[in-house]
Order: sequence, then C-alpha cells, then structure tokens
Amino acid sequence: MSEVDKKWMRLALEIAERGAGYVSPNPMVGCVIVSSDGKKVGQGYHERYGQAHAEKNAVDSIRDPEQLDGATVYVTLEPCAHHGNTPPCCELLSRLPIKRVVIAMEDPTPKVAGKGIQHLRDHNIEVDVGLFEEEAEKLNEFFLHYQTHNRPFVTLKIAQTVDGYIAAPDGDSEWISGPESRALVHEWRSRYDAVMVGRNTALLDNPRLTVRHVEGRQPKRIVIDGPLDLPHDLNLFADQYEEKTIVLTHNEEKFQNEADPMLSMLQSDYFRGKTLLVGQKDGHTDLDEALRELGHLPVTSILVEAGQNLASALLRQRLVDKVECFIAPKMLGGGTRSVIGVGINRMSEIMEFRDVQWRQVGKDLLFTGYL
Repeated sequence: MSEVDKKWMRLALEIAERGAGYVSPNPMVGCVIVSSDGKKVGQGYHERYGQAHAEKNAVDSIRDPEQLDGATVYVTLEPCAHHGNTPPCCELLSRLPIKRVVIAMEDPTPKVAGKGIQHLRDHNIEVDVGLFEEEAEKLNEFFLHYQTHNRPFVTLKIAQTVDGYIAAPDGDSEWISGPESRALVHEWRSRYDAVMVGRNTALLDNPRLTVRHVEGRQPKRIVIDGPLDLPHDLNLFADQYEEKTIVLTHNEEKFQNEADPMLSMLQSDYFRGKTLLVGQKDGHTDLDEALRELGHLPVTSILVEAGQNLASALLRQRLVDKVECFIAPKMLGGGTRSVIGVGINRMSEIMEFRDVQWRQVGKDLLFTGYL
C-alpha cells in the first residue's frame, strides 16, 4: 500500500481514539473517505455506544454525494455485517459508488469475522486488509481481549518509590507519584469501563475513583468486599456516582439480606449500586469468578488501583494482563511493599514482561509491560 494510503489510515486511527471510553463494549472505529482525485471528503468515528458507526458518520459528513464516485474508504476495523443497534455497515458501503475499501484489521467477532469483507468484494469493491494492523489491534486491545477470553482486560496500576514501597510505615501514601502521573491516571480512568480496589484501600483511603483532573466519562467503580461489611458512608457508596459502584462479595447470608428490597429500604444507608455474589477461594472472594461475572455485565476493561493484597493476589493468580508502574524518585526505606508473595520461588518461574516501554511522566518514570 502507498504512502497516501498510510496517511489516511493514520488519520482514521487518530479519530477513532476519540471514542475511547464512550463506545464500550463496542470497539473504537475511525473512517476517512477520499475522493477519486485524492481529496478527503468525509470522516467520522463511532462516538457513543448504540449510536451510528464510523462509516455512517463519515458518509453523512459528505456534502456532495457525487464525491463518492470512485472514492476510497479507509476504516480501522472491518465493517460490521450484522444487525445490532445499527444496520450492517458493509451493506451501507456496498450501495455506494465507491471503488475501494482499505481496512486495518479483520473483526474477530463471530458475527463479522470476514463476512463484511466478503460482502464488499461480492459487490465488486476492491478491498485491502492489514494496513497498520498492529496499531489497530493496540487501539482496541480491550475489545479484542474481551472477545477472545470472555472476561475483562485487567491493568494493574502501581505507584511506588524507587525502593519499591507504596506507603510509609504509618500507612500514608499521599503522594508518592507526582501531579503529572496522577493526571494521567485520571485520563486512564476515563478510558476503562471500571476502576477496581480492595476493601482495605476503600476503608483506609476512602477513594472516589472518579475522573476529575481531565474531561471524560466516569467509570464504574468496583470494590472487593468479601465480608460485605464496608460502611456505607464511604465515598464509593455515598457520592453522586453511587449507582456506578459494584460490590463483589462471597458472604451469601449478608448478600441475601441486602438483595431483599424490603430489608434494603428499611436501612438508612441503603446502597443504590450493584452487589454481586461470587464464590470463595482460600477464604477470599474468588477473583477469577469475579472477573467473569463482571464480564457478563458487560465490563470489558478494568484499571486496578489496588493495595498490596489485591495486587499480589491478582498477579499470583495470573489475572493481570498489563502493568502500569510509576516509579517516583523517592525512597522510604520501609512501609508497605507494592507486591509480595506472588507464588514464585525460583528464577525459572519469574514473570517476564513483553512489549515493554519506559517513559518519563513529570519527575516519575512509567513502566508499561504486558504479561
């Protein structure tokens, strides 16, 4: 494919990202339409879940329909081939007098999986697939993981000192990372379906887990509360986003009481979010089952801002897909370690990251790696 093709596909990928956080559980998709004389005549992206797809928005942006004659369409994901909240995009494109469609990657969803590409070819439209495929896969890593594994993509966020501590001996952790790092975390929150913490973090830090330092969608908030005894005056249960909070518990008796609408309405601290009952494993909430239950909602991606216990448990059970670790230029010499006891006893068992990146964020160093 030509440099011209690359230019327009880069633009399609760029505008696709504008839908981050808003289109889930759908993928982010961008579309650019270029006339036969090489001029961009339309563009669009999937803006909100349930609303028009990128191809429809791009076509609707064109002022003169004659500009479609012999045009080339650049789209970051194979046009859908099934009826959902919107009609099939492959049918929309096949009715147009376009000449060619360039697609970054095939859609692995069983309802699509090559059917959209074949439909276009059956209507005598030239189709090229695979331009910037890796970039397109990275853009929709949450969606692709969810389609493949039927559970959320899990990112573990850690903010630690150079010597590996996330809190001082007295429990204080404000602030290890710098303001630039904290702003970036708020940006991440807006892109993930949910943010997760354990009961100790909820109790000790009383976090809000909201997006405040940047503009963006407010995520769901998940707290692991096995005993189901966290006080309901915590921010997660009592602020304006209370209904976005999801509690995961293995305490069946207390769950049944809270699930009873009459009992709940009699409580002065009635919680208006969602409580999910899952099984128990080694005396704790079964995290693997919890993730699969969340996937049914559906929650396709989770940013875990956990303390030592939950972070270590997720790593020990191999439930983490990606780690984002801020290393601050500070030392404590004691306190709470970021991770302990992940079940490794010898070097042959060591967790090794792939696709590793390092970058500076303010004064902090950010490590990104996949497991």
